[in-house]
Amino acid sequence: ARYTHGGLFYVLLVDNTWVTENSFIALPPRRRIAHLDMDAFYASAELLRYPQLQGLPVVIGGGRRSEDDALLQRWGEAGLHAIPLAAFPRLEGYAGRGVITTATYAARQFGVGSAMGLMKAAKLCPQAILLPVDFARYRHFSRQFKAIITDRTPLMEDRGVDEVYIDLTEVPGGQAAHGRDLALELQQAIAAATGLTCSVGVAPNKLLAKMASEFNKPNGVSIVLESDLEAMIWPLPCRKLNGVGPKADAKLRALGLETIGDLAKQTQAWLVEQFGRSYGAWLHASAWGRDSRPVVTESEPVSMSRETTFDRDLHAVRDRAELGAIFTELCARVAEDLQRKGYVGRTVGIKLRYTDFQAATRDYSLPIYTHDAKAIRHAAGQCLKRAPLTQRLRLLGVRVGNLLPLAQAAEQGLVGDWASVRAHEAQQASAAATHGDPYTLPLFTDD
Repeated sequence: ARYTHGGLFYVLLVDNTWVTENSFIALPPRRRIAHLDMDAFYASAELLRYPQLQGLPVVIGGGRRSEDDALLQRWGEAGLHAIPLAAFPRLEGYAGRGVITTATYAARQFGVGSAMGLMKAAKLCPQAILLPVDFARYRHFSRQFKAIITDRTPLMEDRGVDEVYIDLTEVPGGQAAHGRDLALELQQAIAAATGLTCSVGVAPNKLLAKMASEFNKPNGVSIVLESDLEAMIWPLPCRKLNGVGPKADAKLRALGLETIGDLAKQTQAWLVEQFGRSYGAWLHASAWGRDSRPVVTESEPVSMSRETTFDRDLHAVRDRAELGAIFTELCARVAEDLQRKGYVGRTVGIKLRYTDFQAATRDYSLPIYTHDAKAIRHAAGQCLKRAPLTQRLRLLGVRVGNLLPLAQAAEQGLVGDWASVRAHEAQQASAAATHGDPYTLPLFTDD
């Protein structure tokens, strides 16, 4: 509706507020945040290589095995599309510690999913085809689709190998159809360049955009507006909020809160009383679709880590040589990651998982920053001296945290190699405190 008064034209907004037409010039554009998620990314990348597996249950997981090498040897890279279905290895009879990285949508119909053990998946879907993980291939496609996005929308937040957040607010065309037009354009460009599909959710913030990207998978675009909260978000289970884990969800259900709408009915004060000040306030804001986090185009990593799950449980004493070699290799790989990305760290940590799936972590702080493999190996060894090693191990991991860019740490004179670390530690009398630890085992020596 419009009317004229005092020489000015007034327009009636949807909230029954009258404003002058000229005032629209000063209104900022509505915030449009997109979450773009590649569909079954690893599996889809493999299906490009093996198109004959389209529509079939396929599981990606575990390391390369002799069966995989035999396929390549017989058919070669150029003939992979011609491999008959009967020649592919199946999940049936799988024995080992491998974990599923991803699965095709056809496999998911059988209850198979990411992070599930391959042995369990073999019971649910024995006929599924098993392919090894090929991270080099996935990184190639990841760089490719992200380059397409940044060519059109420079404000992109990298959230991993297969998903990103994009700020469409100020991008030309970003407001058209509430962001749908630009989302479709990105979808089509990525598919044309890579042959892969993606799903996109567009909403006023990152929280809602991530939820929206799940609504129409695969190859869908979903729009969530502020006015859609009650109809589209509140009926969903609380677990759909990115930040509500299994423990929080169990507590919410115990309190009778099944859906996000149930959560929204509670006062912030009550939620704070139940979950603490920070998390309770976050739950209340999230239930009402509030999230002010910006799209961050550059961020510093908090830590870098490497870990491995063993094919069989290893004993700290009887398998010491094998464990020591694996441990040293993990430290070397973390050091290579730090050097390649230009970071140094000061806190080294280890992660152990035992046969009963209980985990233990230990940290050790170095006197200076480093990305030296020997220094990391030394610090990780100190961590092991304080960890329980009576049970068999199924997983071992090494992490370096408290990171700084190498140039920044070097300017402050805080960087050193293994020799420098040893010299600094020799000056610290407190280093002797770890000697005589009654729980120390002579495991994984520094030499």
